Amino acid sequence: MDQLWSTADLEHLDIGITKHRAPENTADRIALWAVRSARKPTDIFFRNKYLHRSVMLEVVAAVPGMVGALVRHIKSLQGMRHDGGWIGHLLHEAENERMHLMTWMEVGKPVLWERALIATVQTGFFAVFSALYMVSPRAAHRVVGYLEEEAVKSYTHFIHEIDAGRIENVKAPEIAVAYWNLDASATLRDVVLAVRADEALHRDTNHHFSDRIRAKRESLFDDLEHTDNHPRIKY
Repeated sequence: MDQLWSTADLEHLDIGITKHRAPENTADRIALWAVRSARKPTDIFFRNKYLHRSVMLEVVAAVPGMVGALVRHIKSLQGMRHDGGWIGHLLHEAENERMHLMTWMEVGKPVLWERALIATVQTGFFAVFSALYMVSPRAAHRVVGYLEEEAVKSYTHFIHEIDAGRIENVKAPEIAVAYWNLDASATLRDVVLAVRADEALHRDTNHHFSDRIRAKRESLFDDLEHTDNHPRIKY
């Protein structure tokens, strides 16, 4: 990105910290229940260890985009039809979440047993989410939307812990400064603000994707204006 992000810029982003998508049907209610139920053991295990909690969160959050892109890619090949523009968006989401993980690994440096636990959780989530996406992409994206709502809450609490002095506001790692184009004086708090903004975007995007599937308007190009000089795009 071209913009150099300062602390003031990040703090003034309107991301909808308390934004919540109310469930509209049974599938939505099950998705919300599943996400909130899965959060409880994480709260018990990590408590206020937000750096380690963030590593666990991003290991899970980096899975859906890649799974969704893979499933849609295979379906596009097998059906010999256009995808409607989803694959690129989902791959970008997966890469963004992976960079979150790389950043927190640099800051938190989890020990061997924590890495083993994280890998186990990721493997299990990958299997479950893959099955869900193949059965119901709409439900899968709703789950991710609610997962990202919880991520925004977690990062907001992370910021409060830094502001309260319970987590040291160290200098931002170089990988984060380069990826988000942060100011050279950026701190851990700035990184958390940037990551939280990303998660808010993923929250809104996945709820939107779920809605589009339900409305049977999956092609993202249907909303674009088309003229004789600019025909409808398909890929």
